[in-house]
Amino acid sequence: MAATAATVFAASAVVADGTTAGAAPAEPSSAQDAYTWDNAQIAGGGFVPGIVFSETEPGLAYARTDIGGAYRWDNATERWDPLLDWVGWDEWGWTGVVSIATDPVDPDRVYAAAGTYTNDWDPGNGAILRSDDRGETWDATELPFKLGGNMPGRGLGERLAVDPHDNSVVYFGARGGHGLWRSTDFGETWAEVEAFPNPGDYVQDPGDDTGMMSDITGVTWVAFDPSSGTPGEPTQDVYAGVADLDDPLYRSQDAGLTWEPVPGAPTGFLPAHAVVDHEGGQLYLATTSTPGPYDGDSGDVWRLDTAGGEWTRVSPVPSDSEDNYFGYGGLTIDRQDPDTLMVATQISWWPDIQIYRSTDRGETWTQAWEYSSYPERETRYDLDISTAPWLDWGGAGTPPETQPKLGWMTQAMAIDPFDSDRFMYGTGATVYGSDNLTDWDTDTTVDIEVRAHGIEETAVNDLISPPEGAPLHSAMLDLGGFTHEDLDTVPDRMFHEPHWGAGTGLDFAELAPATIARVGGGADDAAIGLSTDGGDSWWTGQEPAGVTGGGTVAVGADGAAIVWSPDGTGVHVSTTGSSWTASTGVPAGAGVEADRVDPDVFYAVAGGTFYTSTDGGAAFTAGFDGLPAEGNIRFGAVPGHTGDVWVAGGTGDDYGMWRTTDAGASFERVEAVDEGDAVGFGAPAPGSDYPAVYTSSRIDGVRGIFRSDDAGGSWVRINDDQHQWGWTGAVVTGDPNVYGRVYIGTNGRGIVYGDPA
Repeated sequence: MAATAATVFAASAVVADGTTAGAAPAEPSSAQDAYTWDNAQIAGGGFVPGIVFSETEPGLAYARTDIGGAYRWDNATERWDPLLDWVGWDEWGWTGVVSIATDPVDPDRVYAAAGTYTNDWDPGNGAILRSDDRGETWDATELPFKLGGNMPGRGLGERLAVDPHDNSVVYFGARGGHGLWRSTDFGETWAEVEAFPNPGDYVQDPGDDTGMMSDITGVTWVAFDPSSGTPGEPTQDVYAGVADLDDPLYRSQDAGLTWEPVPGAPTGFLPAHAVVDHEGGQLYLATTSTPGPYDGDSGDVWRLDTAGGEWTRVSPVPSDSEDNYFGYGGLTIDRQDPDTLMVATQISWWPDIQIYRSTDRGETWTQAWEYSSYPERETRYDLDISTAPWLDWGGAGTPPETQPKLGWMTQAMAIDPFDSDRFMYGTGATVYGSDNLTDWDTDTTVDIEVRAHGIEETAVNDLISPPEGAPLHSAMLDLGGFTHEDLDTVPDRMFHEPHWGAGTGLDFAELAPATIARVGGGADDAAIGLSTDGGDSWWTGQEPAGVTGGGTVAVGADGAAIVWSPDGTGVHVSTTGSSWTASTGVPAGAGVEADRVDPDVFYAVAGGTFYTSTDGGAAFTAGFDGLPAEGNIRFGAVPGHTGDVWVAGGTGDDYGMWRTTDAGASFERVEAVDEGDAVGFGAPAPGSDYPAVYTSSRIDGVRGIFRSDDAGGSWVRINDDQHQWGWTGAVVTGDPNVYGRVYIGTNGRGIVYGDPA
């Protein structure tokens, strides 16, 4: 919505407030059942590219994730509280947070720039979210362009900054060539700063046809010099980093009215992070060769005397040194002792990242580790992962590479401005932190521990809950998956033998539930893992020729046969997992499931047609052909009821839910379901012999998580508007032993489970 703003700044394209979010839930149009919600504990699991401490209130801090929303630190419990669970299906892109800022005047105010992709993967525009109650509720102003919370450069920043003297003024540095934006009314309306001369021109890979690497990186950060202002008036000196190898740094000395390049600014690299020491009159700048977070092989650290304009290179390892093979990422200053600063290598896959610390404004540095006698390393720290033991990736590593690593993708690092001993930093899988940081300077061991508890940032592809043994097993991106013996306890290890970065599916034998198969991986590591002891131990099966991805898998009801539909080749069947025979009558790429009662019966869906095998998966016969031919299709067979299968999915007008009770000979549409996306089953309601049915769907015009206790005759919504978790279309299933318990796979908020309140 266009509007006119009264402002002293030259501006264009004013964007007015459009959405209220995270407030009191709207009254649903369908029946509602109250639930309590929690996460199956993993503790982290994804990239944390930003951590921001309040400079106004001790103990207040925020973290942002690339696909899993934003969090606020609870100092009393030492856990993070999720703040964006209200983001719904239609705005799922807002779960990718490209920047976060806490108000340096009013600690109740916090801002987040939300939007996941600038290409067509994300159909919606980005938004600036604002809260005046520390993220309990939010208002949203939609921007006229997209943001890139899960794109290259997402660890740069912070792109959001609040004026420390006039906190009604908020800046945002956009990517995609959209320049610098500003609000003068606490984030309610936004306008492009027309006087800002350079939106950036750096593109990492112009030939990338996905749009991920060919988007302009843009304005990378904004920082104020508080010494140039007085309370109640806009700060005069404002700095902005721009992804331009020739002109990377700009400054306004009249509160944003005019801008010019900073004389002598270092060129040839991208301005990744900056921090202003307003007491000493210094601006520190960390640079890198690429936006990251997965790369960046060179860079420098610089110090600017803001009064005299003198630049000094203070790199721990200068870019022209033969020992420099990394750019610089996380950069932070000790506000209690501003001569002290720290910086991390943006990426150094082998053998590990390095963290540097200086107590003399960058003149000299000490480092977190160094070689004692190669390949052995001597460290200044002790890294304790006992509360998230899976971070060792299943082993100790081979020196000089160790497990757990000190980190990787380290673009977020912050020293608590009220406590010099406390700092946190983000990695590609967790948050680490310490409470005795200054021991570094006395050659005493710094104790680094996991500080990710409360953050659950995995993208879940599949879930199973067998009737015996561990209650939950998962298949997920990045980490592969876990067996949860206890939902409230972080598992000791992720899946190994085999291990892959992307689990795509898993299944168990309904009548012999200790038998489990899981599949995953890509072209180089696709494989099937098998267990006959409920997931306590695994071994790697063989695979058919031509496999390029995990696909889907189904285990016969008694565990005697496994049907696997991997990427790259056709559907195959095995009785051992060590030799495979091509199934006939079913197309490659079909999704597969097993009947939960009859061991000889398997099902498949492809191209709108339902297929059935009655000989253990050897041969399939085409049946009903009126299912959706396009869109995501997910289906499941009902425990205890042979031939009973529910199918959900589709797109456009052909989008819904269907059910067969005759093994696919015929189907009936579940009329209440407008759009069906995932369906699963759990323990029956008291007095019923039919499992409770759970779905992530749009029913009677309401998008949500629903339960039916009467085989789809009626539905109750069991989530609410404060618990939506973005996109939940991959998997929803119930617990076979606990009536009402539901497990939900999210795309960045981990495994959510709920119980009736």
